[in-house]
Amino acid sequence: ENIITYLRHRITNAASESLNAKIQWVKYTARGFRNKQNFIHAIYFHCGGLDLAPSPTK
Repeated sequence: ENIITYLRHRITNAASESLNAKIQWVKYTARGFRNKQNFIHAIYFHCGGLDLAPSPTK
């Protein structure tokens, strides 16, 4: 059934699986977090796709 769905719609769940893998990695490496909010911030930090490079000043 999943193969037929893919052939009809050409959509996979690879993006959600990748995001889940990143969150599981953060969960594994976050063994020392003392509260849930710090864990949520770590997920946003690692999965948010933010550009942390400083922007050039004029």
